[in-house]
Amino acid sequence: MADARKKQLAFNIIDFLRTSQRDGTVKEDESESLDIAIEVISSAFGVDLESADDTAQYSIKPASLLNLLDVLAKTKSKTTDTSAAVPPAPPATSGPTEGDKAKADALKAKGNSLMSQKKWDEAIQQYTEAIKLNPDPVYYSNRAAAHGALNQHDKAAEDAARAIDLDPNFAKGYSRLGHAQFSLGEFQKAVDAYEAGLNLEPNNNNMQSSLATAKARLREQAPERSTSTSSPAAGGGMPDLSSLASMFGGGGGGGGMPDLAEMMRNPQMMAMAQQMMANGGMERLMSNPNIRQMAENMQNGGGMPDFNQLASDPAMREMAQQFMGGQGGAGRQ
Repeated sequence: MADARKKQLAFNIIDFLRTSQRDGTVKEDESESLDIAIEVISSAFGVDLESADDTAQYSIKPASLLNLLDVLAKTKSKTTDTSAAVPPAPPATSGPTEGDKAKADALKAKGNSLMSQKKWDEAIQQYTEAIKLNPDPVYYSNRAAAHGALNQHDKAAEDAARAIDLDPNFAKGYSRLGHAQFSLGEFQKAVDAYEAGLNLEPNNNNMQSSLATAKARLREQAPERSTSTSSPAAGGGMPDLSSLASMFGGGGGGGGMPDLAEMMRNPQMMAMAQQMMANGGMERLMSNPNIRQMAENMQNGGGMPDFNQLASDPAMREMAQQFMGGQGGAGRQ
């Protein structure tokens, strides 16, 4: 029986063959041969391109096999260039000059400053101009963060994937991709992205926490798929509270924020949290745009949130009442 990595390779080969049929790479009168190849590979490796479970487990989108081959070719070319003794070549006219790199870095710095001011659209403009001068993976990663702050998670995923294409060893790119996939509800893909990032940076606390949250949401998703009539709040046991820590940059305790892990070791706090979970409070908390924007801003170095603004949010007040035992909110849903 093929292992998971071989199944993943077979699945993406099938995806490539099917794409070649659809985009006209293969002539129509030769398309039948690909149908036979797809059927044989699917049967031999036990994978199905139409299966939602197989897609969630094995698909590498938004990347593709062609993207990976491009990365391999670039890596091989760099290795060959460094190992061969050749005379210095004149600077390539197609690449960024030192002047372009300096200008791009200045634009990135402006973008970072705008991010701290929550001027997401303007930050995106600065990163875009920097990319035009020098397509650096850091610039794509930063622009992904700005798109995420605007809830443009599809664009964030594209930029994160591009950063990884440019530098497969850029751990931050996998973190950005994981966050975007998580926000899109693609929890398996988020898990894959975070695991790939942790292979590069095993001690990255933020990715460790985010991975735990993505795995928890993936486990919660399984019962929902098996029973379409079940209630979203019917899951048993205590949900994984690491989602809160992940939102606030990995664990809390810094810059005046509470240490969430320490709080949840308090039996009274645990009991109140369980009550909130039973009422679907965590789901609403994680989907609240104010909380999501606040968390993303803090992760991007934007400073402490405006708690007065949060307190004026009716949904936040309701969840706070539930968390504190429902005082003054009896009968509210």
